[in-house]
Amino acid sequence: MNTPDRIETEVAVIGAGLMGSATAWELARRGHAVTLIEAYDVGHRRGSSHGTSRIYRRAYADPEYVRLTGLSGELWRELENDTGTSLLRVTGGLDLGAERDPEGLARLLAEAGVPHELLSPGAAAERWPFMRFEGPVLHHPEAGTADADATVAAAVTRAAELGAQVITGVRFTGAEPLPDGRVRLRTEGPEVTAGVRPRTEGPEVTAATVVVAAGPWLPELAGLLGVPVELPPLRVTQQQVFHFLSHDPEARWPVFVHTDGPQIYGLPSGGDGGSLPAVKVAQHDAGRPVTATTRDGVVDPASRDVVTSHVRKWLPGLDPAPLTEASCLYTITPDEDFVLDRVGPFVIASPCSGHGAKFAPLIGRMTADLALGHTAPHPRFALRRFV
Repeated sequence: MNTPDRIETEVAVIGAGLMGSATAWELARRGHAVTLIEAYDVGHRRGSSHGTSRIYRRAYADPEYVRLTGLSGELWRELENDTGTSLLRVTGGLDLGAERDPEGLARLLAEAGVPHELLSPGAAAERWPFMRFEGPVLHHPEAGTADADATVAAAVTRAAELGAQVITGVRFTGAEPLPDGRVRLRTEGPEVTAGVRPRTEGPEVTAATVVVAAGPWLPELAGLLGVPVELPPLRVTQQQVFHFLSHDPEARWPVFVHTDGPQIYGLPSGGDGGSLPAVKVAQHDAGRPVTATTRDGVVDPASRDVVTSHVRKWLPGLDPAPLTEASCLYTITPDEDFVLDRVGPFVIASPCSGHGAKFAPLIGRMTADLALGHTAPHPRFALRRFV
């Protein structure tokens, strides 16, 4: 279907990753006119929203995030029901390591009424004999994995079914606030042949509100909005993930976060690990500074060494030689909370500091509320906290 040269819409959403697609779905199911603009194809692997397996967990050392994970879990089920797609798989989750403070996490979960149990190393080893344990282990059964690829595809497809217009291969290049309060967006299309013909002019989109859900591209796009947006210092890093073959194909691996020095997380790989049962293991707290347009995708050998050493020491149920490896991007705020706020006709959604995927449908709802003027920003995520 040909894209018209000019589009009038109520809300334009820039970026069809997890947050942008969830926002478009939420707006469309409320009956609002929404246009979703994606520079690449839906489901591309250049940013932060790709992959078949992301951690969903309730255990946070912060009662507000514990509360928000519960709200997000309810919305995951709403998204599944509305799209007819299975997105969230419950596996149970473990938190362990002296610096992870399983006892403190257990107290917070107890205060929030979240089911959990605190286990001794021996009791944990009996239940998960393919892992090694020292010290107390927190288990909470509501944890699991979310399929990011399937989520983006399902949300975009359902939004389109509900009337949203989805434009792919079109890059946002600038915005012009209009006297009536609306915003005119300029875009450009892809190169026909790289180096032979220049990019073509894309459609002109006029919207009452513009949601910028550009993830790691946000630092590069903020200056194109035509209004001053005081973003905090944002750090974009290239992260590495590794997939390891499970010796026992019948083993039921939980998701886990293990902090005793490096912060290591793991979860069943899903399709990213290939056809054989595998576990994805990565280091959360290390990454090489990059930009979204200059990242090279080359896996850092130092990160590989840290992760494979952890597997050898703590995960005897895995072959310590990675089956496969990949990279992705984090966009990190100074306090590692999200950015979700409105500046004039623009709503800035995310960046999510490396832990936002589990909140995708909730951020979609919160962003839609901001775009429609229904709520003020959550104080934890407002830009004014950096002033």
